[in-house]
Amino acid sequence: MNDLAGKHIVLGLSGGIACYKAAELCRAFIKAGATVQVVMTEAAEQFITAVTMQALSGRPVFTSQWDARTSAGVDNNMPHINLSREADAIVIAPASADFMAKLLHGRADDLLSLMCLARPLDAVPLILAPAMNREMWAHPATQRNVAQLRADGTTVLDVGAGDQACGETGDGRMLEADELLYDVARFFAPKHLAGQHVLVSAGPTFEAIDPVRGLTNLSSGKMGFAIARAAHEAGARVTLVAGPVGLSTPRGVERVNVRSALEMQRALLAACDQASVFVSAAAVADWRPAQVLDQKIKKDGSGEVPTLSFVENPDILAGIATSPRAQAGALYCVGFAAESHDLLAHAQAKRVRKGVPLLVGNIGPDTFGQDDNALLLVDGHGATELPRASKRELACQLVAEIARRLPAC
Repeated sequence: MNDLAGKHIVLGLSGGIACYKAAELCRAFIKAGATVQVVMTEAAEQFITAVTMQALSGRPVFTSQWDARTSAGVDNNMPHINLSREADAIVIAPASADFMAKLLHGRADDLLSLMCLARPLDAVPLILAPAMNREMWAHPATQRNVAQLRADGTTVLDVGAGDQACGETGDGRMLEADELLYDVARFFAPKHLAGQHVLVSAGPTFEAIDPVRGLTNLSSGKMGFAIARAAHEAGARVTLVAGPVGLSTPRGVERVNVRSALEMQRALLAACDQASVFVSAAAVADWRPAQVLDQKIKKDGSGEVPTLSFVENPDILAGIATSPRAQAGALYCVGFAAESHDLLAHAQAKRVRKGVPLLVGNIGPDTFGQDDNALLLVDGHGATELPRASKRELACQLVAEIARRLPAC
């Protein structure tokens, strides 16, 4: 999915060993659909060459305020004006402690700082990715500068923690390229769910038979995780309750891991009192063994097959949808139906049975474990098809549909 399609990013590099990450970030921006113009300080050139960044961006790199080359189609020897006027955003990665201090005081003694100062404030946002030693990051002066830059309207991203080039360990590392790409893409994403707290369930449940066996299903959790990410990009606070899956937690999302249906029910009930939207995308097992054995069931050579008895798991979605908060309109509930046939009829019946305003249907065998899907949205007014696309794209469409239906949006 081209999260930055049509965007033009001016990528600025100030001095620091994290300049090596800027190469990967430049490539990531372009893969996401953006065009990139690189501007480097003299200090940045001590860590990575302009030739490298030109090869990756496909554009000449600007390093001097006295550069007389034509920029932005204008030949007036003013690259600090021209480059900023065509940008959708200026991203400084890495942003050193010195460069942030310079920006705070409006100093402009090189092309990059000149460009930041000369940019149209209302049209060209400035996004900083700090990178420095842990002591420099923790210093009161740096923290004051960060706070004031944010107060002035600059977006200052978080820093990472871990091993640093100096041999020390702590906060201050520049975020990785994939994290920065996500943060920049999220910056541009419409904030359909700003102020909302979205609760999402995802993945299968596992109902133990004995210490090594159990009942589960083929759900990969990919759709639920994509919804959690899309909701966070749309400005929501997101809590993700996940069954046993091998997926990375979406950036900025709070994750709660569970195993069985009963564990998932407890986690969701604990979280739903604070949520305003609940998306039940998990494939919860309908039944569980009536008794869980302490030891593995072993074959004894007799040919006899053990007999298992089952009890029904609670209907988590129906229980939450009929709660006082949901009935009062304070919690908007969205259900999922994974069917094998007759999708529309089953989805319509399930929506009524569960008591939810919106039911999302799909054909389970066609989507479990896949990266794409097709969805059918069923509400009280009828059904709407979302044609087959990546789960990432469908999640963004679904989040927009949910936001459109919320009373307060």
